Amino acid sequence: MTDVIRNVTAYRRRDVLHSPQGHSELTCSIASPTPVIVDPTEVAASRNGRGIGRRRPGAFLTEARAEAFRIVPLGPFVSAQRRRHPERADLFDA
Repeated sequence: MTDVIRNVTAYRRRDVLHSPQGHSELTCSIASPTPVIVDPTEVAASRNGRGIGRRRPGAFLTEARAEAFRIVPLGPFVSAQRRRHPERADLFDA
């Protein structure tokens, strides 16, 4: 079973996915309502190669669209989502 725990403060957001195999996390710096700076995604070594690192950023992009905020990606997974999905280009700041 995988649980997602979200911790949000005025300036930071941290989503942690817990499972028996380890954890993965995505953190953001909230400088303003828009844009949100997404830090590199962390994936437990036991979960490497399973697509976990891509799953959370993909869900985050869906949230960005629904909540109308823009993203500044610092990590490779979210940056890769930007390159692979040009239809989501409007979600990103340069």
